[in-house]
Amino acid sequence: MTTVPSEQTSLTVPSANAPLAQWLDYLLSIHPTEIDMGLTRVSKVAARLHLLDLGPSKVVTVGGTNGKGTTCAMLENILRLSGLTVGVYSSPHMLKYNERVRINGQDASDEAFVAAFEQIEAARGEISLTFFEYATLAGLILFKAAKLDVVILEVGLGGRLDATNMIDADISVVTSVDLDHEAYLGNTRELVGREKAGIFRQGRPAIVGEPNLPHTVNDVAQDVGAKLYRVGEEFSYQQDGQTWDYQGQVFSLKQLSLPTLPLPNAATVIAIVEHGWPHITADIIAKGISSARLTGRLEQVNEQPLILLDVAHNPHAARFLVKQLTPMVTGKRVFALCGMLKDKDIAGVLPVVSPLIDTWYLVSLQGERGANASLLRQTLAQDTKAHEFDDIAAAWTALKAQIQPDDVVIVFGSFYTVAGFKSLFKQDNRFV
Repeated sequence: MTTVPSEQTSLTVPSANAPLAQWLDYLLSIHPTEIDMGLTRVSKVAARLHLLDLGPSKVVTVGGTNGKGTTCAMLENILRLSGLTVGVYSSPHMLKYNERVRINGQDASDEAFVAAFEQIEAARGEISLTFFEYATLAGLILFKAAKLDVVILEVGLGGRLDATNMIDADISVVTSVDLDHEAYLGNTRELVGREKAGIFRQGRPAIVGEPNLPHTVNDVAQDVGAKLYRVGEEFSYQQDGQTWDYQGQVFSLKQLSLPTLPLPNAATVIAIVEHGWPHITADIIAKGISSARLTGRLEQVNEQPLILLDVAHNPHAARFLVKQLTPMVTGKRVFALCGMLKDKDIAGVLPVVSPLIDTWYLVSLQGERGANASLLRQTLAQDTKAHEFDDIAAAWTALKAQIQPDDVVIVFGSFYTVAGFKSLFKQDNRFV
């Protein structure tokens, strides 16, 4: 079975200059739960490390149900093309833990992470931290040391109680609002919206790319005195064939090339730039958006057959995936390789994608949160052609024997599924 990281057993603090892998095992073992929302513990440690103020760096915090990663990637690209120094904190990673902290386009080194972890371990004392909180603090340590122009923080889960929210952002962003992580954020869009809007700050811009906005987002903005800047209100965009236009309070951009990444997020990024860096030229904005890429977001890893990877794992992302895939798969056989976590809305994802799929290859993900292939199968119609496998390797072996050059394969359902497949695919001699 494909393994989802779970709690470890070793509680021995790594020795000086221990390998990063040893530290990661330790971090997984020292807190009783993987997700423990709240800012009290992590903020105390951040204060001891003098991290609550990142100095002259302008901070952009990006939350939302979907589109956070793509928004961060496009914003980072524009800012770097304009000559600014930029740090990005994101999660989860795809193949290497180092991907979580990026400074001027380069992933942080093992040595940098280990040095940061040693500082955190010395400062935390009696305070227990989660794996995610350790990563967040490490990112802040590295960003502050680098004295960056801009720090972009991608929210991990929700917003109000996420570790990234201990930093007061200069610009807050909510890309979209839909149901996900319902056990933590609530089972209505209004409840989710309230959690997402928890990153807003008094007197500071709050950029919102969700067109169907729950009233709770407006309520929070009004309560804290944030300056709302909403798609369809203060800024707008319109697609026209293969180009699109943007209209805001600073920029009016015409006939931009369609981005590889989602258009709604591209529009949201321009709105961010309007508030933070209105001097950046239209040419740099256009180039930054059109050239931005992000691993695992409709990522093409093979041409014949066409193999695409996407981390879509909730209904909102599934609907967008179908919209993107439909024109690409017309008249072709489509195979899906899918594995999901059981705390996701499996029944709200698979049936949405199913009309496009000829045959499913369903994979079990191991670990506390992993869903069995049989659980995935139950959400599909009885007459759906589907095979069940214990792990990605077995599914891919079976799938390879069936696909032809004109076929399409979509691998999706979880970061763990996409990461597992990528690792496997890299070693596959047939496609090298």
